[in-house]
Amino acid sequence: MHPALLEIHAYDGPGYRPLVDFQHWRVAVLNFSTELLPEHLTIMQRHNDTDEVFVLLQGRCILFTGEGRDTLTRIHAEDLQPHRVYNVRQGVWHTHTLSPDAKVLVVENQDTT
Repeated sequence: MHPALLEIHAYDGPGYRPLVDFQHWRVAVLNFSTELLPEHLTIMQRHNDTDEVFVLLQGRCILFTGEGRDTLTRIHAEDLQPHRVYNVRQGVWHTHTLSPDAKVLVVENQDTT
């Protein structure tokens, strides 16, 4: 296929990798990496300007979300089901742990930090 018509991207390495950036949005893949093992989870992140979408493609991913503005007051765990869209709302604390065979599609704003 001619690349002017169709781009095809894949990533099978460890961790997070953006695959497609266009204007203001991004599609990325998150694969297992040892830093995502439960015993290595020491911080949560939040994006104050945007939502972030996760779709489990294979394996297992537990998505942790946290209540609280400046300090976490409660943490929830969601065992993601394949091919469902999970939208972490703007400003919500979150992190995740993945099984070694996991692959998660991530959709976010291109400038998400």
